[in-house]
Amino acid sequence: MADDRDDNKAENKGEELRGKVKEGIGKATGDERLERQGQTDQASGKAKQAGEDLKDAAGKLKDRVSGDDS
Repeated sequence: MADDRDDNKAENKGEELRGKVKEGIGKATGDERLERQGQTDQASGKAKQAGEDLKDAAGKLKDRVSGDDS
């Protein structure tokens, strides 16, 4: 389960980084569509990462409540 979360986090970070590249290329070339696509990819990656962070926090809270603090 933790490996899946780590994979998801890496994918989310990758999406965010691809978005930064797209945005930069769009700015450099004057391609507003590509720039917006990059911004959208970044926002999507950040939103997905926030969901993963929420899952992690919920898991930690569950462990604390159940007494499994490992």
